[in-house]
Amino acid sequence: MNQVFLASDHAGFNLKEEIKKFLIKKRKKVLDLGTKNINPVDYPDFAHRLSDKMKINKKGMGILVCGSGIGMGMSANRHKNIRAALCYSVKSTKLSRQHNNANVMALGARLTKKKVALKCVDVFLKTKFEGGRHIKRVKKI
Repeated sequence: MNQVFLASDHAGFNLKEEIKKFLIKKRKKVLDLGTKNINPVDYPDFAHRLSDKMKINKKGMGILVCGSGIGMGMSANRHKNIRAALCYSVKSTKLSRQHNNANVMALGARLTKKKVALKCVDVFLKTKFEGGRHIKRVKKI
């Protein structure tokens, strides 16, 4: 597994910290790109920071956390070769990898319980892209 880039805004900070502990426990190589506390910040800044890092490390995976996951995902998807998926369940997470080859997951800390979020992170990092009929569709993105 290549590097996992992790970033959040203030609303996602606590869940990001839980995810970081989870990943470290699983011996993943993690780079925390902030934020470093719950002081208000602008989520696009952190989504852009993560996306820029992924341009350099194309085999890396990204995890973004904000209040809903929506703003982070929208911001990340502005970048070429970023396929950010809003993941809210194990099934949505698995399909985002299998069918869409998502390389960034966005989580909503205000909408997703910690236990579900950690399961989603685990599934996101373990699930492979199926390829096949999905390749031409992903290329159209």
